[in-house]
Amino acid sequence: MNTVSNYLSALREAMKAQGLDALVIPSADPHLSEYLPAHWQARRELSGFTGSVGTFVVTADEAGVWVDSRYWEQATKQLAGSGIELQKSGQVPPYNEWLAANLPENAAVGIPSDMVSLTGKRTLAQSLAAKNIRIEHPDNLLDQVWTSRPAIPAETVFIHDPAYVSETAAEKLARVRAVMAEKGADYHLVSSLDDIAWLTNLRGSDVPFNPVFVSFLLIGKDNAVLFTDQDRLNAEAAAALQTAGITVEPYAQVADKLAQIGGTLLIEPNKTAVSTLVRLPESVHLIEGINPSTFFKSVKSEADIAHIREAMEQDGAALCGFFAEFEDIIDNGGSLTEIDVDTMLHRYRSARPGFISLSFDTIAGFNANAALPHYSATPESHSTISGNGLLLIDSGAQYKGGTTDITRVVPVGTPSAEQKRDNTLVLKAHIALAEAVFPENILSPMIDAICRKPLWQAQCDYGHGTGHGVGYFLNVHEGPQVIACAAVPGPQHAMKKGMVTSIEPGLYRPGKWGIRIENLAANQAVANPQETEFGSFLYFETLTLCPIDTRLMDTALMTDGEIDWVNRYHAEVRRRLEPLTEGAAKAWLIKRTEPLAR
Repeated sequence: MNTVSNYLSALREAMKAQGLDALVIPSADPHLSEYLPAHWQARRELSGFTGSVGTFVVTADEAGVWVDSRYWEQATKQLAGSGIELQKSGQVPPYNEWLAANLPENAAVGIPSDMVSLTGKRTLAQSLAAKNIRIEHPDNLLDQVWTSRPAIPAETVFIHDPAYVSETAAEKLARVRAVMAEKGADYHLVSSLDDIAWLTNLRGSDVPFNPVFVSFLLIGKDNAVLFTDQDRLNAEAAAALQTAGITVEPYAQVADKLAQIGGTLLIEPNKTAVSTLVRLPESVHLIEGINPSTFFKSVKSEADIAHIREAMEQDGAALCGFFAEFEDIIDNGGSLTEIDVDTMLHRYRSARPGFISLSFDTIAGFNANAALPHYSATPESHSTISGNGLLLIDSGAQYKGGTTDITRVVPVGTPSAEQKRDNTLVLKAHIALAEAVFPENILSPMIDAICRKPLWQAQCDYGHGTGHGVGYFLNVHEGPQVIACAAVPGPQHAMKKGMVTSIEPGLYRPGKWGIRIENLAANQAVANPQETEFGSFLYFETLTLCPIDTRLMDTALMTDGEIDWVNRYHAEVRRRLEPLTEGAAKAWLIKRTEPLAR
């Protein structure tokens, strides 16, 4: 049985045989995905650190995993005694700077070419240039060491139910080709899996939580090729591709195909792996920019948003059932763990029409665990929910008609005055942004301060972003918009009508509790505008439907307008969910949507 120490020794032997002074193993695949198929989970397998993000670096006598603050506690436990040091990103130099400082001149750094983007390689090369340290791609090294490496996934590819699709693949390709023409591109290579799924109106299950399939898409002026294995397409998917004028070639043939093209090629360098372009002729001129489809898919049609509303109703009804059972068990002295929460949520959601899967790993954190924004309970490490405290639940699901992502905090036992104060500050922050009106095309990072103002006034803050884009039966995290004051605003962040974004302020007290309140919202045009000479303005339509626990609200800290917002939201939640619930779930819904009063 392989252990981390055995892997470390084997990696060093393989590095020595290939003349490498260091090896970098990122959390990445050839599509630069957020969630990785098992075939590319090398960093997790070889280092023993199971967090979703991190970079593993090995030299002849040192090894480290670079992770951000979300994972420090987890990494400390998992790396203990392994010979691999935790490198706390933000407190230590980035791994590229560390390599530049610790390697001798003319050294060689290896990084698998299918796990580094064009941008990533350029950044690394720039850091190493002063010492003339070269970058090599030992693409067979991981297979030598990781002998039980899983195969590349090849699950069935299916069509997105036409009842939920508002634009054909041919129409979407025509929009992309129009942008290609504007940019002077003869070809456009798409590597990001959610863009491919959106463009083709196909879905899959190769990647946990994201309904996408491993593939590449090469779009020409009058033809398009999907690189995925033909035998994984069901009959409907194959017919849909033919109708759209998309031919199919094997996944492994993308580099060979690119070797045959000429002219100009549009790519997104952040999402294109070095391995994909390894045989691209030097004569081909690269045009670099964000994939046009990234902008197109971020703007949902009115029909899409109508389906998302329906998905939110189903999700909300499922949550009513869950919370009714949860509170009944806790109130009657029963015992539940954080893992039980995940199991129960899945049971209720999977019973709803249109359910496909979860949209990410459920985060259920009780008390101190909730202070870790990306905490994940495991069979080996989790808490029992008992006594007094706060339970934070961040969860979501994939439905045929939309993707959900919601965070709620509920009291267990008797909440303290301090906990109610913190929760109310977070609620005030949420309402501040949920009620905001803002200019169309404003850069999304710039509106983050609206949300944080109530917390800043109390000298509180949170370390994560306030909002991320959400896909339409696609990735729960998608761009280009992001509401985060730490993000550098750019033209790609322009807020457009039809975008769906999370609003999720938080407040975390390490070792005590964590609070986050999250709803999804759609950008909508202000109806009957008071002014027109200052341009068009947007507002947020709240999409998520689930009560926010009033037991944790300190009305003495709330304005009349904030209380009114809660009551209007709860009235809408009750109106929309009451027809979909019955019995204990309906009783819970009615109880938790009673008007809030001082």
